[in-house]
Amino acid sequence: MGEILFLCGSNKQAVIASLSAISEDGKGSDNNTKDEIIARALDGLSMESASDLQKVLRVDAYTSQASALLRLEAMIPIFQSRMGALLFLISALLSRGLDSVQADRDDPSLPLVTAPFGHASQEIVNLLLCGQAVPNVFDGRMDLGGGMFLKGISKNVEVGFLTLLESLNFCKVGQHLKCPKWPIWVVGSESHYTVLFALDISVQDENELEERESQIRKAFDGQDQSGGGGFIGVEGFHQVLRDTGIRLPPEKLDNLSSTGFIVWSEFWQVILDLDKSLGGLKDSTGLMGKKVFDLYHFNGIAKSDLNGSQAIFGGETPIQRPRLTKLRVSVPPRWTPEEFMADMAVSSGSGGNESGGKDTEVTKPEPSQHAPLVDCIRTRWPRAVCNWVGDPPSIV
Repeated sequence: MGEILFLCGSNKQAVIASLSAISEDGKGSDNNTKDEIIARALDGLSMESASDLQKVLRVDAYTSQASALLRLEAMIPIFQSRMGALLFLISALLSRGLDSVQADRDDPSLPLVTAPFGHASQEIVNLLLCGQAVPNVFDGRMDLGGGMFLKGISKNVEVGFLTLLESLNFCKVGQHLKCPKWPIWVVGSESHYTVLFALDISVQDENELEERESQIRKAFDGQDQSGGGGFIGVEGFHQVLRDTGIRLPPEKLDNLSSTGFIVWSEFWQVILDLDKSLGGLKDSTGLMGKKVFDLYHFNGIAKSDLNGSQAIFGGETPIQRPRLTKLRVSVPPRWTPEEFMADMAVSSGSGGNESGGKDTEVTKPEPSQHAPLVDCIRTRWPRAVCNWVGDPPSIV
């Protein structure tokens, strides 16, 4: 919490909002007494307007991370109360500064929290992840012409973001949010946020094919002014070819440029069929891209466990609890699941993979399982095949 607030405060300050009825540091009282004080402070607390909130709000600014941490530790019970999410949001907004928050946004007139259900806007999510209340999830900013820009994520982040909306082609999450410092992602659905994470940071390590794909995709996106539509103009396309050292045969170049714009999916198919000596990714073995790893998904809203060993209490009532699901993720070595499965059938018939170890696990894939979370995972690892034990992981 302290790191997030200082991130919002450009690592210069953190502002902590709490209730004026709560003591400065809670000294001289045990946890039960402190909880009782907070319970009394919240009892009957009713706010019909912003002025009602201001009457009970206490705001403290800190330039020392150690001092801010002490204050947060003392105030943990109140951040665990029904007021906690609101107070932490106010803390983040004040740490950033309200003028800066409004300057971050594309349209300052829109609400940061949407009625009637209190859903956080993307500005709030981005504020907590990158310290700026920008409204978009792509990298950098998009020039609309005439001095108008749409603002996205301007720097690398420690915790990333994936969303079901990308799998539905409503947006395009950039590399800053897809490839955070740590393998932790907030996962957005239509109504709720959950968390996806890995215990091994190497899940983000790129092999040769992925590094090349990332390089080409970054160059392409740098010329894409369509809002994530996945197409660029001819002039931008030639710049991509120069930046990435791709040498297309004249007939392929003319074919891609014939309509005046170049679509990513068509360009990528050409790159996959283009020999490596020309800057492409044609790989006769199909073995360079294989990956197998574990991810964990946590949904903090209580759900019914129907298949787990502890699912039924007394033989009748499903247990309601937050759910942690372990997923086994296999990213096929070829570029489509169909090619992968066909390749594995041939490999199994000829004695399998010779290298052993983890590679052997790839050669014997389990049947793919599907849930909306898998669609989110595939926005980060295209073609991923996921498996789990028990009930499907839920992102709602």
